[in-house]
Amino acid sequence: MKEKILRHLNNEYTEPVRDPLWQNIFLSPGFKKLVSLKPFQHLAGIKQLGPSYHVYPGATHTRLSHSLGVFHISKRIISHLVSHRDCISLSEEGVKSFLCASLLHDLGHFPYAHSLKELPLKDHEVITGELILEEPLKGCIEYEVGASAWKTAAIVNLEMPHENDSEVIFFRNILSGVLDPDKLDYLNRDAFFCGVPYGIQDTDFAISKIVPAPEGIGINVQGITAVENILFSKYLMYKTVYWHKTVRIATAMIKKAMITALLDGSINPNDLYGLDDNRFFSRYTESFHPVMSLIDMVNERKLYKCVSETPFDSGDRLHASLTDLEYRLDFEKQKTKELGCTDIIIDIPEPISFEINLPVLDGGRYTSYIESESVFSGPVVEGFTRSLRKIRVYAPENQINKIKHGGDILN
Repeated sequence: MKEKILRHLNNEYTEPVRDPLWQNIFLSPGFKKLVSLKPFQHLAGIKQLGPSYHVYPGATHTRLSHSLGVFHISKRIISHLVSHRDCISLSEEGVKSFLCASLLHDLGHFPYAHSLKELPLKDHEVITGELILEEPLKGCIEYEVGASAWKTAAIVNLEMPHENDSEVIFFRNILSGVLDPDKLDYLNRDAFFCGVPYGIQDTDFAISKIVPAPEGIGINVQGITAVENILFSKYLMYKTVYWHKTVRIATAMIKKAMITALLDGSINPNDLYGLDDNRFFSRYTESFHPVMSLIDMVNERKLYKCVSETPFDSGDRLHASLTDLEYRLDFEKQKTKELGCTDIIIDIPEPISFEINLPVLDGGRYTSYIESESVFSGPVVEGFTRSLRKIRVYAPENQINKIKHGGDILN
C-alpha cells in the first residue's frame, strides 16, 4: 500500500498552480476540479490578515492562496511520512481525505480575518465540516478526488466523533499541532507579504526532521531547532503583525459593532456565515445600524487612538470580567457616561497558545519536547503570552484628553 500511495503522490499531481511563495503547487485533475468550485473560490474574497494591510500594505493575500499553500505543505509532509518505515498503515483514500482537509480547512472562515473571533458564532471549523458534507463539495471529494467526505470533515472539525478511526486521529494530529502545515504556510506567507523577516521558516529542514509518532507526528532530536524557530517566529509575528496596535484597534472597532448588533437582535448569527470581505463591508454600514459607523470608519482608515494600555492579569477580577464581551460592552457604556465622552472601546486579545506538546525521538525512544534541551521550556513559552496580552483602551482622537483627565478607566 505504501508503494501505491507514493506512486499516486509522485505521479498524479501534474496540474501546476503558480504561487509567489512556493512557486509551483501541483494538483491532480480531481483536486483541480475541487478548487474550481464556488465554496473554495469564495476564499479569494477574504484577506488572510484582515486589517493588517493598514500597517503593511502588501498584506492583501487571501485565504485561497493560504489554503493552496497548506495543501502543498501537507502533500510534502505526508510523502515524507509514508516513506518512513515506522509510519502507521494508511489507505490511499485516507491520504486523499487528509489532503482535501488541508485544502479546505478554512472554508468556513469569517470575513476580515479574526475580527469576528470571540463572537457568539459557530467555530469556523464546524462550518467547514458542514460544507464538506454538502454538495457540490461532497460529490467532488468522493467521485473526482477519490477521498471520503466524512473523513475529510472529521479531520477538520474536531467536534465530530472520530469513531476510533486511526487515520482520522493520525491526520488530525498532523493538521493541528506544533509543526503543522497550516503554521508552516501562514508564518512564511504572512512574513513574505508583510515584508518582514520574522516568520520565515526553513521548511525543507523542518519537514525532513518529522517522524511518525504514536497517533501523530514528532521530530527527531535534530529537529528541535525547527520547533524553536516556529515558536519564536510565532511570538514575533504576533508582536509585530497580528497584534500590532493599529491592527488591534481596527479589529476592536469591528468587534464592538458586531457584538452590539448581535445582542440587540439586529443581526442573526446565520447572517454572518458565508460572507466575504466585500459583502461584509457593503452590508454592514451606518444605514443598516448606527453602530456600524465603526465599520465604515475602519474601511476608510479613520481609526480610534490608544488612550492607555496595561498588561492583562488573569488574577485581577476586573480584567477577568472584561473578557466577557457582553460585560465589556456594559462596562464601556458605564464609563462613557461617567466621563461624558462619545465612546470608548476596551480591547483584550483572546488567549493564544504556543504548543510544545510534541514527541521528540532521541536514541530510539520518544520523550516530551518539554524534557528536551530546548531553551523554550514551559515557563518561557508561557511568558510569550503574558508579554503579548495587554488590555488597551481606545477612543476617538478628539476625546483622548477628556478621557485621560478622568483617570484610569480600569480602576
